[in-house]
Amino acid sequence: MYKSIIAIGIESSCDDTSIGIIKVDLKDKSIVAESIISKKLGLVTESQVKLHKDYGGVVPEIAARAHSERIDVCFKKVLEESNVDLDCIDIICVTAGPGLIGGLLSGVNFAKGLAFSSGKPLIGVNHLIGHALTPQMTNNLSCPYLILLASGGHCQYLAVSEANKIERLGTTIDDAPGEVFDKVAKML
Repeated sequence: MYKSIIAIGIESSCDDTSIGIIKVDLKDKSIVAESIISKKLGLVTESQVKLHKDYGGVVPEIAARAHSERIDVCFKKVLEESNVDLDCIDIICVTAGPGLIGGLLSGVNFAKGLAFSSGKPLIGVNHLIGHALTPQMTNNLSCPYLILLASGGHCQYLAVSEANKIERLGTTIDDAPGEVFDKVAKML
């Protein structure tokens, strides 16, 4: 027997504001990746590429301000796109780190306001763990697997044994590939 929940996810860790709504069907009472079937109901992303293009990379203060200015617009759009009311949402998830602190604060504060006003539970999500688990939802990849995570300021080799058992095997100690690309592109 399936139990369904509708989750909203808010992402503001760097330079794009993104809010998505998914319906998650759980096959049993345990919440592990192998028992989750999900369906995207809506996704709205506001890009900041134009805001940062003249600077050769993301400017944290500009990114934070843009998140604050556009997050409510994204929220309204995703509700319309998904044809879901806030009353129908069971859980609110938000990127809580790592990332640019100003953008994270914009997203977390918006999510806290939603959770408080609606009485819905709030879950903070480590966005690197989200990246590590994404192949299970997008490609039906089963555990265990190895993943190279190259995300902006982070680069890690991870062993994913289960959804809640992820071991970091290695990481950069200086610049991650994303930072190197930004620096080289700026020099060129």
